[in-house]
Amino acid sequence: MELSLTEQDKRILIETARAAIGARLAFQVPRYPEPTDALRAPCGAFVTLKKGGALRGCIGHIAASRPLFETVREVAVSSAFEDPRFPPLEKQEWSGIRIEISVLSPFEKITDMGLIRVGTHGIMIRRGYRSGLLLPQVATEQGWDRDTFLTHACFKAGLPADAWKSPDANIEIFSAIVFGEEQ
Repeated sequence: MELSLTEQDKRILIETARAAIGARLAFQVPRYPEPTDALRAPCGAFVTLKKGGALRGCIGHIAASRPLFETVREVAVSSAFEDPRFPPLEKQEWSGIRIEISVLSPFEKITDMGLIRVGTHGIMIRRGYRSGLLLPQVATEQGWDRDTFLTHACFKAGLPADAWKSPDANIEIFSAIVFGEEQ
């Protein structure tokens, strides 16, 4: 599946995420923009919240099981209020929150780590019952090379740093359309 979103689609998704979180903070019923046909297609996505450039929440669904606009609504609220790394978002923080959305391509299992293009691909590592995912932009933001990116995906899964080298590790790559609000 080739990922493609228009500027209008991106704007609608940002407005949808902002409406979902804002309504929850205000205890109101959200008013969402009308989704385009492209946004009705099933697709995985993550919503990342940043405050002053720092991570404030990030939750997503990797499976393309629901329409994209519904996925964004759900994970936006989860990012704001259910990310276990952060306390729930408070009303006084809201004006300083920047929303970034990552719309995911289907995943592709790989055995050759040379196929990973830092800054283009995200990584999902699975080994046993543990798994960890890093979005494509993380490696670029952190200045990581491929091996460091793989190592941090292992850490996120709660695995040893070199678990990606194990024959029983399952590595998948994906790409994403990443866009957000201006700083």
